[in-house]
Amino acid sequence: MYAGAAGMALVAVVVVAGCYLVHRAVVVAREPLLVLPFQSGWRPEEHALSRYHVRWYLATLLFLAFDVEMLFMYPWSVVVAELGATAVVEMFVFLAGVLAAVVWAWREGALRWV
Repeated sequence: MYAGAAGMALVAVVVVAGCYLVHRAVVVAREPLLVLPFQSGWRPEEHALSRYHVRWYLATLLFLAFDVEMLFMYPWSVVVAELGATAVVEMFVFLAGVLAAVVWAWREGALRWV
């Protein structure tokens, strides 16, 4: 049983090494990060793998939170006349939660761009 496992491991190593060697033999550009992308003939101003600043991720999350808020408000505006005062109270409770999130984000400095 041990010889079978060792044989399978050897076959796996040989297959992976073979795939790697075939790739290295037929690859078109050996240095893909040095090849310039086609961008209307302009040279790129930054590296292709440059990272965004972390504040953009936070801004994106805030945008998504308020976008989802609007998803809740549109159906509410359609049925508010049917449901009456309870719908208005529920929406104000929801908006109070959203306001609490905005105040927290503001205090944490999420809306500061300096």
